[in-house]
Amino acid sequence: MDKAKFFAGLRARDSGLFGTSLSQPQVEGTERIVDDGQNRGMALRQLAYVLATAYHETGAKMQPVREVGGEKYLRSKPYYPWVGEGLVQVTWEANARKFGATAPGQLMEWPIALRAIFDGMSKGMFTGKKLADYIAGDRVDYVGARRIVNGTDKASLIAGYAKAFEAALKAGGYGGQGAQTAPTPQPAPPAPVQPVPAAQEPAAPPALPAPPVPMPSAKPTSSTNWLARLITIVLCIFRKKGN
Repeated sequence: MDKAKFFAGLRARDSGLFGTSLSQPQVEGTERIVDDGQNRGMALRQLAYVLATAYHETGAKMQPVREVGGEKYLRSKPYYPWVGEGLVQVTWEANARKFGATAPGQLMEWPIALRAIFDGMSKGMFTGKKLADYIAGDRVDYVGARRIVNGTDKASLIAGYAKAFEAALKAGGYGGQGAQTAPTPQPAPPAPVQPVPAAQEPAAPPALPAPPVPMPSAKPTSSTNWLARLITIVLCIFRKKGN
């Protein structure tokens, strides 16, 4: 978004907002609101109506303000000490706590003040009506959108402010997208680990063939002994005859 063109649009004589100049607090406050809307990705016309509401509720200061009136006057309020504070005049303790305030005066701080105006208007936390009920797509009802905060009080006047902020946002090229941050580089995934094969024991040497089992020698039988003796006798007879 071109902030220079945006603020030039707000300073234009025909904008009907700040005249031809803005004070430093007005510039800083307006930037905070625009930046928060952009970071939320809020649509242009919805942001224009948020800016218009802040412009009206703060008396064009564009800074969190406290309800007007002396201490004696404020003490007479049934919601005291939780008097109107912020970019939208949030009153009553229960309402202030919805946006994170834990003590009176905390809606004067920017983080809580921004949360109150954006969450309150976009989520319907003020009256049950929300921005999308009146401003969505091609539908734009700036007059009816006043019911988001406070019935129909000054509805037409605030609708005129919204149109001026819409023109300035368009001049600045508002796109409704927050600043894009570069993605954090992610480490490369580790290379897949190949399983290490289990160590194999050396193969056992081939088994040697078993030595042959010696066969028991045959014992001479009784018939074999008889034949041997007979042969011996015959040989002896022949020897004697030869003599």
